Amino acid sequence: GPNGVVVDQLGTVYATDYWNHRIMRWPKGATQGTVINGGNGEGSQSNQLNGPVGLSFDRHGNLYVADYENHRVQKFEIALTQYDD
Repeated sequence: GPNGVVVDQLGTVYATDYWNHRIMRWPKGATQGTVINGGNGEGSQSNQLNGPVGLSFDRHGNLYVADYENHRVQKFEIALTQYDD
């Protein structure tokens, strides 16, 4: 289930999904989320996560993910754009 949750300035919700090794995103008003990072199975490659527990944005829109079981923090560039309904 989700461990870390953050909301950006557009109201988009981001959450870590620990057991599925991925980061999910729900644009404001969305009823279904999408995988934006991970989701490629448990692992230590750059496109994989292993137990993500926390996340945060910097002022440039980069997303930092605490990847617990890999003992690392990963940085992802996330486009902060308005979504159409």
